[in-house]
Amino acid sequence: MILISSLMNYPCGTKLIDYPPTQVMTKINLQDWLTQAKKELGGVREFSSLEVYSIASLVFGHSREWIITHGDTILDDNQLGELQEKFQRLIQREPLPYIIGRQSFYGLDFFITPDVLIPRPETELLIEEAVHWLIQHPASRNLIDVGTGSGIIAITLVDQFPDLSVTAIDISPRALNVANTNIAKYHQQINISTLCNDLLDGLSLGADLITANLPYIPHDRLESLDVSRFEPAIALDGGTDGFNLIRRLLSQLPSCLNQGGLALLEVDCTQGQIAINEATKFLPSAKITILNDLANLPRLLRIQN
Repeated sequence: MILISSLMNYPCGTKLIDYPPTQVMTKINLQDWLTQAKKELGGVREFSSLEVYSIASLVFGHSREWIITHGDTILDDNQLGELQEKFQRLIQREPLPYIIGRQSFYGLDFFITPDVLIPRPETELLIEEAVHWLIQHPASRNLIDVGTGSGIIAITLVDQFPDLSVTAIDISPRALNVANTNIAKYHQQINISTLCNDLLDGLSLGADLITANLPYIPHDRLESLDVSRFEPAIALDGGTDGFNLIRRLLSQLPSCLNQGGLALLEVDCTQGQIAINEATKFLPSAKITILNDLANLPRLLRIQN
């Protein structure tokens, strides 16, 4: 039975498990801790059971299946302390990928820190469109990924096309550290070079394919979103109308996108029309379309030069 000496109230109204000092506490097993943790998280986290098992797997270094079948394991002081520290972060609504330090995307597993955005399924539309185009254009193998963050777009595409040559750009040195860790994890240092730069400013690079998932949330809307509590503002804040950085990148494409090349830019679901208007302004002869995501919302600006 889990002994709880006191309960601490957090702003969200949910109570946190707080165990007494280990020297006066009856030892508890893993299953008891899991049961109580899931109960406490039930009103706070949508996937409380999955997340509790995830942090337990991290602490013990074993799979979810091992955790389930070893519930009678008695927790030592270090294990209990680690579980409690991560549990508190869940209670405070911190995203699980930041707690466990990883996130899956398109079948790959990426190292993630609070210095980068958490990869999301919406970006898979960009990957799928890029894959389709690269299959159709086997001689086009020069890619620039702008605002690379954790490097998921560049790494995923090189995983699909090992002959790609990629320049992965980000303005944040900390984000590039994360990207370089992921690049090394998948042994792609030969294919992918990283560059700290403000979009394509001052660059004379030419590319067959340019991809970008830039900040696109309007500044005034950002503070009202839960995502702003933990994810980096530099990767979220798109300025007054949410289109400031995308607009700047569009103005740079004519000098960097090769003739016959393709640009794929993820946008907010409210920006479909402004995306078409701005892209047409800078690339009037290009074929410009907006692709919808699985929720049938505008998501991807496609520019065929």
